[in-house]
Amino acid sequence: MIAVVDYGMGNLRSVQKAVLRVGGDAQIIQSPSQFAHAEKIILPGVGAFVNAMERLSARQLIEPLLRAAEQGTPLLGICLGLQLMFDISYEGGETTGLGILPGKAVRFQFHSDATGQSLRVPHMGWNTIHWSRPCPLTTGLESGAYVYFAHSYHVVPINANTATTTEYGYDFTSAVWKDNIFGTQFHPEKSQSVGLKILENFVGL
Repeated sequence: MIAVVDYGMGNLRSVQKAVLRVGGDAQIIQSPSQFAHAEKIILPGVGAFVNAMERLSARQLIEPLLRAAEQGTPLLGICLGLQLMFDISYEGGETTGLGILPGKAVRFQFHSDATGQSLRVPHMGWNTIHWSRPCPLTTGLESGAYVYFAHSYHVVPINANTATTTEYGYDFTSAVWKDNIFGTQFHPEKSQSVGLKILENFVGL
């Protein structure tokens, strides 16, 4: 069973339907006890970092997530879910994250692109991902594939955990991988065939 974690913030049904479409048994879970049946875990997320951490804590979901990650359960963070896996975010101040991966989440900081035009925040819409190194999630795809983004913050890993990068004013980390831990800043459930292939690869781990 692939557990899609419900803490009140995320495109749960869209993620679940996408996983089901590629042959995974996706179930939405809300309580700590349900983690015991999870072979893989997806942590989605849309919204503010501080609110997400508060809701994870209120529903007593932090400890099961950390235990699963430590025990080697494949874990995929999507968008805000990716950011939550890092040490700290500077969204709305300074908020401690799950600390599964070392690094931070910061707001886009730029003034203009190469044409002198100001870039908008959030970064929203289709953009390309480029391989930093081979990653199980991108098997069968070509570097430069288009995926869908919607975010104002991005992660800055401390160690070499970047799997893909994307250019928006500058190159930022758009996907990460370390052992059993995966994360995408983009939304695979909204990224059509490329996103479905990424989710298929996750299901097949």
